[in-house]
Amino acid sequence: MEESSAPTREETTEENEEGTTQSQAGGPAEDVSSEMSKQEKVSKPSEETAGRYDRMKLFDKVMQKSLNKFIEHASFKGFANMFRPLYKKNPQRMESIHKQFTEELERTIQEDIARLIDEGMLEFKLNELDKLEGAAKNNQDPAWRPSGIPELDFSSFLMPYYKKQEAYMRLELKKIQTENAALAQKVRVGRENIAQTEQRISTAVDEWKVSVTEFEKLSSSLCPGDVFDV
Repeated sequence: MEESSAPTREETTEENEEGTTQSQAGGPAEDVSSEMSKQEKVSKPSEETAGRYDRMKLFDKVMQKSLNKFIEHASFKGFANMFRPLYKKNPQRMESIHKQFTEELERTIQEDIARLIDEGMLEFKLNELDKLEGAAKNNQDPAWRPSGIPELDFSSFLMPYYKKQEAYMRLELKKIQTENAALAQKVRVGRENIAQTEQRISTAVDEWKVSVTEFEKLSSSLCPGDVFDV
């Protein structure tokens, strides 16, 4: 009995050699497994991040899960209980009707969901939400939080809007004032031109009157009054 239970020296030596061989062979394998685990750890956050930010896929998944639950509630058992006399008369026919009913119901709901996505531009808005979230991450300023005082929160929301409107109105007022100044300058120049024209006309009239007077004098000297009397 003692000989059979106690291992021999040769068996012990062989077991030690096998253990050493396995430990030596397991070294690279352990390194490979550790590298693979590191790669999984590195790739896992990126996959989680992609899944977390792919809101459209998440929406589709949620809608499909909700649709499946809704179809499950419309089970054949409840359908058969509602139409028990028909079910007792022809169970196979009732099962076929239930199958057509669930297929048509699922198709209709999927069409409504697709129409909702198209009409509401859900994909575009979810992408915009991703962009806003990415921009918010780069913004180091703390996000707005309510103070608990409605008046302050309301004014803090409206004041930036009113300030923007005030700045816009000031800019428009400045533009209008500049345009008015340019128009006033044009009117001033036009009035000066009119005054100069009036002055030239008045000067020309005076010169013409002088010329007429000189002509009358000249004609009276050339033609005496007695000649005209004859």
